[in-house]
Amino acid sequence: MSEDVVRSAFSATEEGFLTLVRRTHFIKPLIAAVGSCCLVGVIWRGMLYVANLGDSRAVIGCLGRLNKIVAEPLTRDHNASMEEVRQELISRHPDDSQIVVLKHGVWRIKGIIQVSRTIGDAYLKRLEFALDPSITRFHLSEPLRRPVLTAEPSMYTRVLRPQDKFIIFASDGLWEQLTNQQAVEIVHSNPRRGIAKRLVRAALKQAAQKREMRYDDLKKVEKGVRRFFHDDITVVVVYIDHGLLQQRDASVPELSVRGFVDSVGPSRFSGVTAIS
Repeated sequence: MSEDVVRSAFSATEEGFLTLVRRTHFIKPLIAAVGSCCLVGVIWRGMLYVANLGDSRAVIGCLGRLNKIVAEPLTRDHNASMEEVRQELISRHPDDSQIVVLKHGVWRIKGIIQVSRTIGDAYLKRLEFALDPSITRFHLSEPLRRPVLTAEPSMYTRVLRPQDKFIIFASDGLWEQLTNQQAVEIVHSNPRRGIAKRLVRAALKQAAQKREMRYDDLKKVEKGVRRFFHDDITVVVVYIDHGLLQQRDASVPELSVRGFVDSVGPSRFSGVTAIS
């Protein structure tokens, strides 16, 4: 395991998806506008590797002085709302005055998308996937000169420390409602079982409060309309067992959890063989 291995996995995922787009975009043109953030964490021989595209975020909970839990962000958001991201885009595209546009109070790349790094969004990366101008939602004012998005992840690597207790991996739907510190305090002060759902519930309560409505009423809003109240929320919490990490030949039960199904079963991951 290394940073290069993780980067290669991102590259292979991007190329695999673009191959799918190439095969099908004549039948389903809008597949060229499909994209996703990507957040990956690997613990390998006491080292922590985290990589991300987009504005999903990984935050580690560390015990500080007086056993107070402290939030440490492990990733930086690739979102045009951040000044450093806008400056990065402007420096890469000095001849494009429309590379970032303030639209309805929100900074967007080419006036369309907020995240600057993704898997997919092929029409903003390669001219061959240009969309018909009649599709106004994804219309570019001029043909693409060069890729405006990238699939190159930001990497963070460090040795795990005894005071590192857990890591929260979550999409921006959580971080729009809760601060890093609020999230780690919730995890630290509650039982492990059901902790991810507890974070989602806390975020939804905050979203409801902002809209001056009850939590139960927000939950009744249909899925197609919910996006106007809050972004999608995905959360995974990984607890760090330092005792287990110190055992060279420790046998760890491997489980796979498939999203949207609530099913848990034996993992197909087979250690070093799967990585190689």
